[in-house]
Amino acid sequence: MIAFSAFIIENIILTQFLGICPFMGVSTKRSSALGMGMAVIFVMLISSSVTWLLYTFVLETFNIEYMRTIVFILVIASLVQMVETFLKKVSPALYKALGIYLPLITTNCAVLGVAILNISKGYNFVEMIVYTTFIGLGFLFVMYIFSMMREKLDYSPVPKAFKGAPIALVIAAILAIIFSRFGGII
Repeated sequence: MIAFSAFIIENIILTQFLGICPFMGVSTKRSSALGMGMAVIFVMLISSSVTWLLYTFVLETFNIEYMRTIVFILVIASLVQMVETFLKKVSPALYKALGIYLPLITTNCAVLGVAILNISKGYNFVEMIVYTTFIGLGFLFVMYIFSMMREKLDYSPVPKAFKGAPIALVIAAILAIIFSRFGGII
């Protein structure tokens, strides 16, 4: 139930509207969308795990839960720096394709949002891993589907006024409406 809810009903982009910057910026090509989606999944999983452990065993223990946002941001920023360095060495083409959007994972509210949601929902470690994995997969799925649509739109007879970002926003709105309809299932 957590997996389906995270993937569809609570889709981080289309129903919670978090992570819109990379969604709009990197979804022009499937390869970039796939790379960004994988990077976000990796950062989400590692940062959610580390932040959950820090929150559970340090912040709660010392009764300093109010520090969670600052601690979570520091963890996420550090992890993104590691991913950026890794991609720069292992896949320079992907690193270049992601451009400015890779460091923006640090400020991607989806990553921070998921870390905070895991704590707010009171998930244990296993539930947190399932939730984070499927939220990340939902992010990747929407990014990839949207990039396929945007690639097709480049060759479609779209009125000049709607070319580029306007038609992309219209398509995103239609996807959001479709995904939001799943909320009544559970």
